[in-house]
Amino acid sequence: MEAQKPNQPAKAQSQKSGSNVAGIKNAFLVILACFVVALCLFIFWFGHESHFEEGHPIDLWGTIYKGGFIVPILQTLFLTVIVLSVERWIAISSAKGKGSIEKFVSGVKKCLAANDIQGAKKLCQTQKGSVAAVVAAALVSYEEMDKNTVLSKEQKIANLQKSVEEATALEMPALQQNLPIVATLTTLGTLVGLLGTVMGMIKSFQALAASGAPDSTELSTGISEALINTAFGIATGAFAVISYNFYTNKIDNLTYAIDEIGYSIVQTFAASH
Repeated sequence: MEAQKPNQPAKAQSQKSGSNVAGIKNAFLVILACFVVALCLFIFWFGHESHFEEGHPIDLWGTIYKGGFIVPILQTLFLTVIVLSVERWIAISSAKGKGSIEKFVSGVKKCLAANDIQGAKKLCQTQKGSVAAVVAAALVSYEEMDKNTVLSKEQKIANLQKSVEEATALEMPALQQNLPIVATLTTLGTLVGLLGTVMGMIKSFQALAASGAPDSTELSTGISEALINTAFGIATGAFAVISYNFYTNKIDNLTYAIDEIGYSIVQTFAASH
């Protein structure tokens, strides 16, 4: 029975109810809401009669409307990238916690060097966020292993490492949530824009192939559809790439901070026991 006691804290830690990262859990609702907004813009703003004169667009909004039914789809993708980018900013900011991560890491290291576990815990309570949550879980395990008289030093270090890994595994999925969708939109936005371009050029060539003089209205409509869809597709893909790489870098920095502190806690325990 005594050999099972050290495992109980790890089980309690693994039953922790959730991550410290705020964010949108259901991205489908975001996409649906963006589609409704894009459709309303397309019908009631871009397609409003004030933007046309005798069926021809007189400003940019009317020209966008001439891009055809692919436009609201591309707008949905573009709005989704914007919304999810803002959502990831809020989520990663909450994961970072209050204050500088570098100062927090440095402060925890100083407390560990002075064997001031309670001081390190207070820093975690002040900092909050994912990094602080992982450190707090590791410090709880640190104290439990420090008081344990049953396990060997190697077993204590292994349990401490396991606690750090479990706490990290709880936080990381929430940090990366919705980023795969943004990554998908980097390619999907470009491909849908290319589809709209091809459809617009088909209309243009159909106008040129008409019997007699080419229909200038149909020709301009086809070219407008091609160029508008190209522009929206490129904008969506470019913004998605920038957003994905930016937040991936932010997550890598948080991961590095977690690994650094986790390693310091384990090494401090190994050196002092």
